Amino acid sequence: MALTLRGLEVCLVVVLLSTICKIQATEEGKEFVITLDHSNFTDVVSKYDFIFVEFYAPSCGFCKTLAPEYEKAASILAKHDPPATLAKVNAFEDVNKPIAKLYKIRGYPTLKIFRNGGKIVQKEYNGPRKADDLVKYVTKQLGPASIEIKTADDAATIIDENKSFIVGVFPEFSGEEYENFIKLAENLRNDHSFGHTLDAKVLPRGDLSVKGPIIRLLKPFDELFADFEDFDLSAMEKFIEKEDVPSVVVYTMDPGNPYINKFFSEANQNTKVTMILDFANENATALKSKYYDIAQLLKGGKISFLYSDLEPNNERLLKFSKLDKSLVPLIYIQKSGGQKYLKSNVEPDQVVPWFKKFLDGKVEENVKSQAIPQENNEPVKVVVYKNFQDMVFNSGKEVLIEFYAPWCGHCKKLAPILDEVAISYEKDPNVLIAKFDATANDIPSSEKFKVKGYPTMYFISSTKQILKYTGGRTKEDIVNFIEEHRQTEKTTISMGESPSSRDEL
Repeated sequence: MALTLRGLEVCLVVVLLSTICKIQATEEGKEFVITLDHSNFTDVVSKYDFIFVEFYAPSCGFCKTLAPEYEKAASILAKHDPPATLAKVNAFEDVNKPIAKLYKIRGYPTLKIFRNGGKIVQKEYNGPRKADDLVKYVTKQLGPASIEIKTADDAATIIDENKSFIVGVFPEFSGEEYENFIKLAENLRNDHSFGHTLDAKVLPRGDLSVKGPIIRLLKPFDELFADFEDFDLSAMEKFIEKEDVPSVVVYTMDPGNPYINKFFSEANQNTKVTMILDFANENATALKSKYYDIAQLLKGGKISFLYSDLEPNNERLLKFSKLDKSLVPLIYIQKSGGQKYLKSNVEPDQVVPWFKKFLDGKVEENVKSQAIPQENNEPVKVVVYKNFQDMVFNSGKEVLIEFYAPWCGHCKKLAPILDEVAISYEKDPNVLIAKFDATANDIPSSEKFKVKGYPTMYFISSTKQILKYTGGRTKEDIVNFIEEHRQTEKTTISMGESPSSRDEL
């Protein structure tokens, strides 16, 4: 009997272990990220008060890197109290492209939070993409948009002295002003941190005797705080947008620095001014002081200021601006229309007078251009900055122009194909095939020609209509595109077949 009981115990242990293993295997094999597409996107999102959605493309390298981190974050957040749901949609698939268009997806991966059944869509997430970072971000978003601050200890715990923080001071937590403040916090929680209190004395700075209602923006730069009393939603947003920008943005390598992102954003249509120094230079302190004085004087206007004094940053900024290290210390200015101005090897006593000359319109535009070629006999014509206007806009021709980099492998592969296209049009006086070295020349009309990678091709019709070329990279693809969009009379084009098989395009 004893042996039988012992055997039964062993069997029970084996069965129990087997069941546990099966549960673990099921858990390990489970996918926590929900897959969405055109057939279920609206229905699924409408069921959630909160859902985090990734818009991705299967071929995107960044998306592939994110995938395991996103899945890991989803598995952690599924156990959170309250749980959070993560989803993904292949926005590159044709049937799903209307979804991507609806939510203005312009790159991959793009991560967005959908709230209240999809009625509220927050701005995209641009922070770090490791699982722990994603979990931290989502858990913060799951909490209240604004946290009550009861004591000075609460304030010390909640308010990060190195980041901006927005706090509402109220005589009571009710009324239109308080409700609008909470709405503001919900709308902007993706970019800002919010708190509310009944007692201004618990706050680290500002007038501690105010009773409210008042909004106080605490910031780690300039005057350290700003107050505002208008609780209209639009007015509050404009106040934050204006005040939460330092007079001078300090360039760092932190990809999550919101002020650097704002400075370089296409949405920032201000004139952008950059000072680059070698911190070891004996004049660095004096130069910085003069620069900051100008920025403080012009703060709140249509000019944004950036400053860099770290050697690694110098290199990166110089490369971005196509400037040489020998020009440092320098002031570099770029207007929204693309015009550029440069003061190189600047001395402290030159900063203010030169900047005044710039404001008065007395500084010559600085352009980078190769020399106009004396001979331009190759099938694909060379265009440089100095002759861009004449050859592209003033020629009266249909122009296909490639913006390229000499080191770019894709550009090298495209070169013989463009030669074939150009040879096809040799007898057509109305068509020009051209190339432009974007590393050796400034790009004219940068608001019209968005060159973010190589090769980038644009077609400029004889009527000056500008179209970005996004088609295939065969001779036939390019010729068909030109013929479809040209405004001058069409010509018989050789596609490489025998004369009897040529097509009239």
